[in-house]
Amino acid sequence: MRRNGQLLHVDRDGNSTVGSFFNTDETKEEYNRGEPKHDRARFLEQFVHVLGHTGDYTRDEAIAAIDADHLLPDMMSYNPSKPARYPNGRTFADHVVAHRLAFISKGAIPPDGLKPHTDTLREFPYLGTPHPRAKPA
Repeated sequence: MRRNGQLLHVDRDGNSTVGSFFNTDETKEEYNRGEPKHDRARFLEQFVHVLGHTGDYTRDEAIAAIDADHLLPDMMSYNPSKPARYPNGRTFADHVVAHRLAFISKGAIPPDGLKPHTDTLREFPYLGTPHPRAKPA
């Protein structure tokens, strides 16, 4: 957002769901305003606490998981020598919420069985024809 001639951070989402799953009402605005380069110093302990609470991670396990998923700093990373699939970049069909639920629960929350659409288009707007709404039985 531009205010008084300056650009201000008001929201960010490098890794989808991170802000929603790891921030509290008290830290959300600070997180959204912050620079990613400060994320680890400012939010590591908060993320470790959340993972300990939601997935019974030890401190070392939580830090290792955060590092393996490249959560801090909260910036989308991509290594072109590996296949593009979240958390290495993100494809249109990646189910990020299922990934994050499994992540925060240390695998205790099972996949929901949802599958990506197979009727996406190769060009913008990418979404195929809307599916008709299922009628209640």
